[in-house]
Amino acid sequence: MKPQLSHVGIYVTDSETMIRFYQDVLGLTVTDHGLSSSSKAPITFMSSNPGQHHQFVLVQGRAKDAPSTINQLSFKVSSLKELREVAGKATARGMKLRQTSHGNAWSVYFPDPEGNQVEIYLDTPWHVAQPHGDPLDLSLSDDVIYETTEKTVRGDLTFKTREAREADLAKILGRA
Repeated sequence: MKPQLSHVGIYVTDSETMIRFYQDVLGLTVTDHGLSSSSKAPITFMSSNPGQHHQFVLVQGRAKDAPSTINQLSFKVSSLKELREVAGKATARGMKLRQTSHGNAWSVYFPDPEGNQVEIYLDTPWHVAQPHGDPLDLSLSDDVIYETTEKTVRGDLTFKTREAREADLAKILGRA
């Protein structure tokens, strides 16, 4: 079996602010904390899955003036309702949102308190070659979002159903 991505750890300047943000906006729970055995810096483990001790790790140690080196941290939700809920929590905290339909996913992007790019997304039933980005308006009904996205992606020459794309990937990865 090939290695599977399990969790992400980032350096932060203000652990308490970051813990509150990820608890309040994404619903993560602190599962452990202490001093890192290697860096001797405060470390916090967080998860939203009882089967995973940690999905996200915050380590104190980033200099206050150091820019983020993170491209994005992506968190998956299971419904447009959940996507709207997280977007609402981020907006309530003053975060500027970018809403995008990638054809294969609906995404909301915003910075966390230290400027790390966060993506909250939901897979669609379709696939088109990436990168792909169309406007997304979460104020529309679920039905309208599904209909609009499907109409757009079916017009793309690279369109496939998610099942067809997963079968293609299985062959590429040697699992078919």
